[in-house]
Amino acid sequence: MLSVLRNRPYRQLFTAQVVALAGTGLATVALGLLAYDLAGPAAGSVLGTALAIKMVAYVTIAPVVGAMADRIPRRALMAGADLTRAGVALFLPFVTQVWQVYVLVFLLQAASAAFTPTFQAVIPDVLPKERDYTQALSMSRLAYDLESLFSPALAAVLLSVITYNWLFLGTMFGFAASAVLVVSAVLPAARPAGDAPGGRRLYAKATEGSRLFLRKPELRSLLAMDVAVAAAGALVTVNSIVYVRDFLGLSANTLALALGAYGGGSMSVALVLPRVLERRSDRTVMLGGVLVLPVAFLAAGIITAAPGGSWRWPALLATWALFGAAGSMVLTPAGRLIRRAAPEKERTAAFAAQFSLSHGAWLLTYPLAGWVGASAGLRSAVIVLGAVALAAALLAVHLWPARSAASASASAAASASASASASASASASASASASASASNETPRRGHVHEHEHFGLLPGHPHLAGARRIGNAWRHSHHHFADELHAVHG
Repeated sequence: MLSVLRNRPYRQLFTAQVVALAGTGLATVALGLLAYDLAGPAAGSVLGTALAIKMVAYVTIAPVVGAMADRIPRRALMAGADLTRAGVALFLPFVTQVWQVYVLVFLLQAASAAFTPTFQAVIPDVLPKERDYTQALSMSRLAYDLESLFSPALAAVLLSVITYNWLFLGTMFGFAASAVLVVSAVLPAARPAGDAPGGRRLYAKATEGSRLFLRKPELRSLLAMDVAVAAAGALVTVNSIVYVRDFLGLSANTLALALGAYGGGSMSVALVLPRVLERRSDRTVMLGGVLVLPVAFLAAGIITAAPGGSWRWPALLATWALFGAAGSMVLTPAGRLIRRAAPEKERTAAFAAQFSLSHGAWLLTYPLAGWVGASAGLRSAVIVLGAVALAAALLAVHLWPARSAASASASAAASASASASASASASASASASASASASNETPRRGHVHEHEHFGLLPGHPHLAGARRIGNAWRHSHHHFADELHAVHG
């Protein structure tokens, strides 16, 4: 996976992403403490509103920027967004009113909404080979998990010697360093975009991916899973400060430990998931993860209802880690699911739609976590968000039946066969011959066949969800006649 870092432009962009994420992590901790200073026990409500403003910026601005990213000088756009974020961070230590927090958060996240889709649009041009691009997606996920783990830890160390206001200075330096790295990167020239789209064409391009999500059952299920993950993440992000300071009566730096537990659970799963996905399908892993979330909410409810006890703090850390682990089981394979479900010409739009629609789920759950927690208490917040997560999890299972997973595997095979080069076709033919000689082709459930492939390399698109049996890959799907499946013909 680290081999993609040999590509210098990608290495510079990835480093820019990492330092910007580190700055964002420091700001997350500092913003929670700032909200507590301004609003006291109502800090959850302030944070919920601020994070809802963040999601409004993402949902409304990101799709438009994503549709226009190939028509604007990309380095200038990303560097300008970074400098805007750095300037906003510089003003945050001087905030004295809650409304000032809301204004600065909107400006900060509007710049982030411009940066992220542009960054995502650049990476496929920097890494045109699909294998390299896939590794870059994994690196990006790991960067988010490491930020969730180490930024709170860094904040905890810094808070032992400085006040939280100085953390915003670290945020400013992170965004400024990101801007320098972006400007220094030599990027491929953007492909000509043709005439600038008018209102209807721009609207059609910005909503292309969303319409794809509504057509595909597995992508509709992913939307439901996004809601469940957002419900869990909102409880952690918005109400951790209230749990730490009011509910448990702990010091400010323990907030960083709580957020770090969430990130640690996410990263631990992300590290082992590639091997798990060699033996289990994306559907099994993702639906398993989303069904764990209501269990974690039950644990959070027990902790919240408990009258007292020193056990509550370690139990809270374990529950937060469980939330992070379950969320990672859903989010890490999501890119693979989108890549297989979306035709190549719609893939960029599909990823942009996932970014926007998933943040729409956070737009619902962030204010819900803050307002319910502030007005009715933590126990009510856990019950309401847990009910949302449970309903979304059951809906996700309903929307993604097992037969759809088998059909998706066959569709991926069709796409791979249609786009294969001459050399890949020769390799596939050899594999088909080897498969034809195997004697363990067993029909299953009518037109669904379980069979083995020999000679296909790990990572081949058709092997999604297959399990390794000796030197072969075994899986099942609906009948599909091509050079990979000559025995079926």
